[in-house]
Amino acid sequence: MRVTATLCMLVLLWPMLLVTEFKPWQLIDAQSLGATWRFLSGFFPPAHSTEFLLIVLEATWQTIAIATAGLTLALLGAIPMTLIVNEHLSISRIGSGRMHGMARLLRQIVRWKLVLLRSVPELVWALLFVRLVGLGPTAGVFAIALTYAGMLGKVYAEILEANDAHATDSLLRNGSSRLTAFLYGALPNAAPELISYTIYRWECAIRGSVVMGFVGAGGLGQRMDESMKMLSGAEVSTMLLVFVLLVGIADLASKLFRKALA
Repeated sequence: MRVTATLCMLVLLWPMLLVTEFKPWQLIDAQSLGATWRFLSGFFPPAHSTEFLLIVLEATWQTIAIATAGLTLALLGAIPMTLIVNEHLSISRIGSGRMHGMARLLRQIVRWKLVLLRSVPELVWALLFVRLVGLGPTAGVFAIALTYAGMLGKVYAEILEANDAHATDSLLRNGSSRLTAFLYGALPNAAPELISYTIYRWECAIRGSVVMGFVGAGGLGQRMDESMKMLSGAEVSTMLLVFVLLVGIADLASKLFRKALA
C-alpha cells in the first residue's frame, strides 16, 4: 500500500517538477559553489558600528509599527464584516429559520469582498500603494490592513459559526441587537480562539512587513534591500540576524499569550 501511494505521489509530482524546472543538482556544481562562497564570505563579520546599529534599531521599530498599525486597521475592517457574514447573528432567520433574500444577498456580497481582499497578496497591495502614496511605511500599513482584513474576517466568521449558537439565538429571540448578541452570546466562548488567531496574524504581519520593504514599503526590508544593492554583505548579515531575533521574540510573545488564555 505504501509503495503504491509513493508511486502515485511521484506520478502527480513529476509534471509539477517539470513545469517549475526544478534542478537541485545545479546547486552543487563548481560554478554555483564558487558563487555561493563569494556571496556568503561577504557576510562575515556582521556590521556592528554604533551608527549602523542605530539605523537598524530604528528600521526594526518601524517594522513592528507597520505590522501593528496595519493589523489594527485590519481589525477595524474585519469585525463589521464578520458580524454581517456570520449566519448565527442573523435576525431575519429567527422564527422562520431562514434568512430573507436581501440578508442573504448582503452576506454574499460581503463574503466576496473578503475573498477579494485576501486573494491579493500584501506584496501586490504594497506595490500599488507605493505608486499611490510614495515610498515609506504608509504603503506597508495599507497593504497589511487590506489583506489581513480579508483573512481575519473569514476566519473570525468560521470560528464564531463553529461555536454553539444557543446563547446567541436566545438573546436575538428576546429582542437583543446583533451587537449585543455578539458581545454576550458568541464572543465569550470564542474569545480565546479569536485572540490566539489574532496574535498569530500579528506575527505573520511582522514577517510580511519585512518582505514588503523590498518594494519600498519601509522598515527593515527596505534597509536590507538598499544594503544588498550596494553589495554590503556585512550589513545584510546584521539585519538578517535582527530579523531572526525579531521573529523569535514575536513567536515567544505569541506563545505567552496563548498560555495565558489557556
